[in-house]
Amino acid sequence: MRAGTPIALVLPLTSATYGRAASAVKAGFLAAAALANAHPDVIAHGDGDVEGAFAQARAAGARVIVGPLVRDDVRTVSTAGVDAPLVLALNQVDDAAPLAPNMYALTLAVESDARQLARLARDAGAQTVAVVGTDSPLQKRFATAFVDAWLLLGGTAPVMFRFDRSPEMLALLKRELGRTPVDAILLAVDSADAALVKPYLGTRAAYAGSTVNERPTREAMRDLEDVKFVEIPWLATPDARELAGIPRGDFPNASLDRLYALGVDAFQIAQMLADGSVDRIELDGATGHLSLDATRQFTRDARALQYKGGQVVPAAP
Repeated sequence: MRAGTPIALVLPLTSATYGRAASAVKAGFLAAAALANAHPDVIAHGDGDVEGAFAQARAAGARVIVGPLVRDDVRTVSTAGVDAPLVLALNQVDDAAPLAPNMYALTLAVESDARQLARLARDAGAQTVAVVGTDSPLQKRFATAFVDAWLLLGGTAPVMFRFDRSPEMLALLKRELGRTPVDAILLAVDSADAALVKPYLGTRAAYAGSTVNERPTREAMRDLEDVKFVEIPWLATPDARELAGIPRGDFPNASLDRLYALGVDAFQIAQMLADGSVDRIELDGATGHLSLDATRQFTRDARALQYKGGQVVPAAP
């Protein structure tokens, strides 16, 4: 490693579980770095070895360390109480736990999507909502964040329904929704389940997170007619001026595309941090409009879209 490298990227590249995701982040990070003629160091680690990788980056004199990527590793680094350099974490700790004083966080967390959807539904005039969700940890986090944001915006307590794929339970859901006066429905389910349940929702406005946009087929998009969702600009508006010139990755799914975009934005922010721009950072990035809040976390507003006629179009107000 070169001594005094301004930026070091620390990722679980040798992890059997997270290596593929880490490689996508690395590709986006290095693509953005190449455009800036920068040469960050990349330090790979495996499961449970993040502290050693961070020690290696500090010993080399990095002024900014980008990582960790995995939530448990972020918790490990945050609670270790290590002083400088600055750290740009790519995941979040538990909501109740503050970041260490030298840490910032840029994430693709589903909570960000959920909070934006709550604002969209409220701005559209919804007064009452229902949540149809699964028991998966990811979708439970998504639903919880939506409910919390909805209540903070002055909405009434949502009506909660558990999603079940069986025809009997879908018919029951349709009957229950028919007896429940709600203006909008949040789908806290994956893409295939959203397409399955949509016909049972009636004509109410329906909202979903980016997990509903995992490269659905044209038939699935027709099944999702009028469902509104949020998506990062890298996928929603790839021809946007601010994204021009950034090489595109070739990935088999949208989840890895999003991680590539996270890497792109992570480099740009790391460069600002290395240059001393730590008081106010705001930019239109590949993952959304990013701005630094008082907790040193980047809030992220994505693009609001909807399915219409078997296509993805900007969401109607």
